[in-house]
Amino acid sequence: MSPGAPRGPAEPAGPSAKSVRARTVRQASIALGAGAAAAVYLWHTDPHQPGQLLLPCPFKWATGLLCPLCGGTRMAYDLMHGDVVRAFHDNAALLTLAGPAVAYAVGRWLVAGIGGRVYRPRLPARGNAVVLGIAAVWMIARNLVG
Repeated sequence: MSPGAPRGPAEPAGPSAKSVRARTVRQASIALGAGAAAAVYLWHTDPHQPGQLLLPCPFKWATGLLCPLCGGTRMAYDLMHGDVVRAFHDNAALLTLAGPAVAYAVGRWLVAGIGGRVYRPRLPARGNAVVLGIAAVWMIARNLVG
């Protein structure tokens, strides 16, 4: 084999910056539209009142226990109506931990995508353990307290 000869098949080129940018804008637009439609519906639908047409939590339905995400719809409704205290009461962990984490991840994805780069978030094993541990402790605590 000569020194200048390729050693294996050529690596495929990744997506172009233009296609990454276009895909990011398209996906962000779809997500923004769906989120806006859901927010408009939720604005007029008080989840604190019984009989609303909202999806019930399947975990609570099956077990009778609150999952770590239970109260998220009520929390979003309360935040949209400016009641931060009630939103905190609905799901404190989701409001204080998950909200900022999701905002950070979405922001990184948008900045990278608009810049033409693919963003692949990675959570190491310790990160997964921390997230699952917090979720388990939160679920146990809120079900014991009532």
